Amino acid sequence: MEIKSEYVTLDVSDGTKMQAWTARPVGAGKHPGLFVFQEAFGVNAHIRDVTERFAREGYVAISPELYHRTAPPGFSVSYDDYPALAPHINALNRAASEADQKAAHGWLRANIAAESPVAAAGFCMGGTAAFSTALNLPVACAVSFYGGTIAPNKRGPGLLDRVNELHGPVLLFWGGLDKNIPPEQVATVTDALRKAGKTFVNVDISDADHGFFCDARASYSAKAAAIAWPLTLAFLKTHCGQA
Repeated sequence: MEIKSEYVTLDVSDGTKMQAWTARPVGAGKHPGLFVFQEAFGVNAHIRDVTERFAREGYVAISPELYHRTAPPGFSVSYDDYPALAPHINALNRAASEADQKAAHGWLRANIAAESPVAAAGFCMGGTAAFSTALNLPVACAVSFYGGTIAPNKRGPGLLDRVNELHGPVLLFWGGLDKNIPPEQVATVTDALRKAGKTFVNVDISDADHGFFCDARASYSAKAAAIAWPLTLAFLKTHCGQA
């Protein structure tokens, strides 16, 4: 499918401006909208590529730069430069995240048919952002790859205090070798969803590590990614209709 990709600049309700990478099918059609949320390392070449992959599947996709308040447009760091990320990660908060989600949602709604649904997907930090978006906005569904701060953790209370507000079904991916998200945290998430009566699919790939979907990281697992991608597309299609 032929697509068009470009950066756009969005006005956020707190007066800031946020750059976002967008990709969409060129042909006409009632295409669903899709958030594609970044890993901690920024909207880098990998995230832009994944955004385009979704567009080739028929989605109007947007990947907002979540560090826009503390970093210049296009900011990204290498996968081993965690110290450079700290000030930007620490500056994130719920109010700012919700404002960013609403700004990106506004762009999606302006660029898809009125009756077309919107969904969310994200990786690592973005996995949590996708889950958060499903709490804040009327998305059809959300896909979270190893979202490490959904459950209560050393960085904060997580998002499970609001699990009853979840708008749509959630697909969760975890790596069984992921030392950043131990099994008890995964169980906390699934237990909360089950207790709240929410629809979810939980996929724990036992021999995969954190970041297994990213083919630019040392933890990449071609086998795990090959399992996760068609499941992701099937889940989105089930809840969003034909892309």
